[in-house]
Amino acid sequence: MKTKQTLMAALVAVASVTTSAQAQCLTDAQAADLVANYVAKTPAANPENLTDADGACTRGKVNALLAQRMGKVIGYKAGLTNPAVQKRFNTDKPVWGKLYEGMVLPSGATVDAAFGARPLYEADMLVRVKSAAINQAKTPMDVLDAVDQIIPFIELPDLMVQAPPKLNGAGVTAINVGARLGVAGAPIAVPAYRGERFAMLQALADMNVSLTDGAGARLGGGKGSDILDHPLNAVVWLAGALAQEGLAMQPGDLISLGSFSALLPPKAGLSVTATYDGLPGAAPVRLSFK
Repeated sequence: MKTKQTLMAALVAVASVTTSAQAQCLTDAQAADLVANYVAKTPAANPENLTDADGACTRGKVNALLAQRMGKVIGYKAGLTNPAVQKRFNTDKPVWGKLYEGMVLPSGATVDAAFGARPLYEADMLVRVKSAAINQAKTPMDVLDAVDQIIPFIELPDLMVQAPPKLNGAGVTAINVGARLGVAGAPIAVPAYRGERFAMLQALADMNVSLTDGAGARLGGGKGSDILDHPLNAVVWLAGALAQEGLAMQPGDLISLGSFSALLPPKAGLSVTATYDGLPGAAPVRLSFK
């Protein structure tokens, strides 16, 4: 009898946890409203009191609706990979979202300063997946072996809610990590020889990333190692996170690694340049806001 009671108590506990995890996932109607606000570039109601499971559940609904409007998924973004940015959103772990067709613009693009409801910009970086082996990556070198391009990138996220300071990690997940736009520079080919790859790996960790305005004044920046001790660790983390949800990166996917700088608000008339000092072959990436 005691065993039966213990089993029943355990089942009730599991049911309680499951119900709790699902309780705050946005309804289909709420997710539709969120996407409608995203499309209209108007601030949406904050998704509040979400657990990590709630955030993932909501992101799934939002992604399904975005896919109907935006089409093909072209990759993923790892967000909150910089401890300083994690602190801003009261979390201690990264999050991820999906990138869609039309989100990546060429260097030199001119973008409306009001490109979203809560527009921001940051120094970032993309890698392009070469091999599905990336999904088993456990080290930065595993990642480098499975990509064929490193791409300088200024990301243009949109926190899109009425009160961005109230977002936590789960809330950022729910809004697809604010994926909206970004400007990509000239790709750097990953070298064929292992010795050169080791050199690139070290350069990625040691590089100094800077954002400057049209007059050359520094706007922000950081080191390569500010992202999880090595920027390619963002992809290691992403591989594990996607696997937990039955997803995987595919050859050709673009992966955004996260912030080397603080999140900054755009202003009309501002020109922004990102440079990657110490990374051989990295040309500056530029954009202007109108």
